[in-house]
Amino acid sequence: MKTTYKILLFLFIVGFTACGSKDNANKTENETASKPKVKLQQVTSRDVEQNYEFTATVEPEVKNNINPTTPGRIRQIFVEVGDQVSKGQKLAQMDAANLVNSETQIENYKRIYKRVSELFAVGGASQQELDNAKLQLNIAETNLKNLQENTMLVSPISGIVSARNFDNGDMYNGQQPILTIMQINPVQLKINVSETFFSKVKTGMPVDIKLDVYEGEKFSGKVSLIYPTIDDKTRTFPVEIRLNNPRNKVRPGMFARVNINFGTLNRVVVPDQAIIKQAGSGARFVYIYENGKVSYKQVELGRRFDNEYELVSGVNSGAQVIVSGQSKLNDGMAVQVIK
Repeated sequence: MKTTYKILLFLFIVGFTACGSKDNANKTENETASKPKVKLQQVTSRDVEQNYEFTATVEPEVKNNINPTTPGRIRQIFVEVGDQVSKGQKLAQMDAANLVNSETQIENYKRIYKRVSELFAVGGASQQELDNAKLQLNIAETNLKNLQENTMLVSPISGIVSARNFDNGDMYNGQQPILTIMQINPVQLKINVSETFFSKVKTGMPVDIKLDVYEGEKFSGKVSLIYPTIDDKTRTFPVEIRLNNPRNKVRPGMFARVNINFGTLNRVVVPDQAIIKQAGSGARFVYIYENGKVSYKQVELGRRFDNEYELVSGVNSGAQVIVSGQSKLNDGMAVQVIK
């Protein structure tokens, strides 16, 4: 009897242990099965070309508005919109009545000055009278020169006529220029560059320029001016680019893309599948895998090329990032890695 009892007790213990082991195994399997499945990729750092593109509008090197200093009748305009003009070329003539009167007045003052000079030489006029006559002549000559400049309007630069706002016989009213002349060889472009590159932009630095209107064609320009201060709102500074334009192919108002190469930097590069955009903000994150769990790390993106992103900060070289299965993850969660 005792022997039978011992046998039954032994069989019960063995059965219970077996069931317990089986339950633990099932529990472990269930826990593993419940873990989110993810795919990993190890990231590394490498030298990355720092090519940045900026947008700009083409502007003339110089822009001059042509008009007299006072209102008056326009007798004749000698040029049309689109005409090429040279420095000193006659552009328009205003009414010459005041000019003719001034020239007549000049002749009269010259005769007076000559007569007073002759009298002064023989003691018939004082030094003050001679000085007054000379002063009147000088003032009249200055007025004549001013009238000449404002009667016959000439171009101060070589360029192209970009606007004509009046016709022959119109009364110039001072509200807008008669003509606008633009110097378009060279032309200039102004871009706003991040303060990050303030110490790297140098005068004379070469840049590549593309114009939407000339698809596939590349132009070469140079940095001509670097503004000395940073805008405290945008954290950028203006840079002017000069582009030689001997054939006048590039025109003011064209949309341009300026590419500047700032050399290379050693940066961590991650696949684009690893990047997560946080809803409601512009922040970007990645999940890092370590010791069976994942951690949520904010990153600062640099440039994108093909299917990869350059990282400015956030992930170290050699880290393993999650590239699949992120939608079910939370920070600190245990995961199951699949190939």
